[in-house]
Amino acid sequence: MRPGRTCRSPYAGAVTSPHRILTLLAAGTLALGLSACASTGDASASPTPTDDTVASLIMAGDCAAGAGVTLAVDSSALKGGSSQAWCYVTTKKVAVADIAAAAGLTIDGTKQYGDQVVCRVNGLPSASAPVGSAQDPAYIEKCDAMPAAFAYWALWIKPSDGAWDYAQEGLSTLTAQPGESVELLFTLDGAPAAPAA
Repeated sequence: MRPGRTCRSPYAGAVTSPHRILTLLAAGTLALGLSACASTGDASASPTPTDDTVASLIMAGDCAAGAGVTLAVDSSALKGGSSQAWCYVTTKKVAVADIAAAAGLTIDGTKQYGDQVVCRVNGLPSASAPVGSAQDPAYIEKCDAMPAAFAYWALWIKPSDGAWDYAQEGLSTLTAQPGESVELLFTLDGAPAAPAA
């Protein structure tokens, strides 16, 4: 076909050039491809874990060797505190924040550092009562900035064949492998200085 010529078509309108034909063909192909990708289901029905699924991933107590990641929370240095452990059953690397959520923990960060600094776990230390420090008996944790050096949560990690060490990342970015242990430990006036064996 020569430029500027029109083809006669039984359809309304005229196709004026090979370029236009190719453009229309490409647009039709794109529309067909996009319609194949469109969802036919309910958009609000996105997959979410059920309580049964979450319950099957987490159990009370430490994990057996290599069965998952153990998460411990030790707030026993505080009045009303306790020590608990959970096993998050997995064969893959997992975000520690996901383990904490599966365990049902409520974790608050600070106003200044957000969730990179743990300030309160399950309401401890209290937002309205002194923490119980001998160094500053009137100190109440407000979670505004970095907690006091004598009353703070520390995040620890232990490889399957190693010793406890401070985590080098915050709770929101830290991941753990099966066989590893993670502990949130509240230290008051220097004790406990590290997680128990």
